[in-house]
Amino acid sequence: MTATARSIQPQPVGSTADLSGPALRSFFRIAGLWQLTTDEQITLLGAPARSTYFKWRQTQGSGVRLSRDTIERISYILGIYKALQILLPDPAAADAWVRRPNQAAPFGGRPALARMLSGNVADLLAVRQYLDAQRGGWA
Repeated sequence: MTATARSIQPQPVGSTADLSGPALRSFFRIAGLWQLTTDEQITLLGAPARSTYFKWRQTQGSGVRLSRDTIERISYILGIYKALQILLPDPAAADAWVRRPNQAAPFGGRPALARMLSGNVADLLAVRQYLDAQRGGWA
């Protein structure tokens, strides 16, 4: 293989070990801003054992290796948070949005958080796509 051929090979994204600490720290910050209960946080993280959750919480992700599923869940939550900050420049309104009843089709009068707490990754994706569409991004 030539040097040119090697240089165009896709580079691997950080390993789950590299992403785990920053992902959990970001998640816990957002959880605080959204005033999520412990049970809500556990559900959004994919239902790890309570002891595992409290270990993650105590260490803030230091030395933790999250599963790809948990990294994906946190990624959607980060995207939801970012989209809300763009759509609603008032940080308090952006943080409160997840708990407010919403008449939009994906929510049926319930808060977005209710959909997010279904436990399915697809529901996190649906909320993310809805917000991206609202701000004119890809749906």
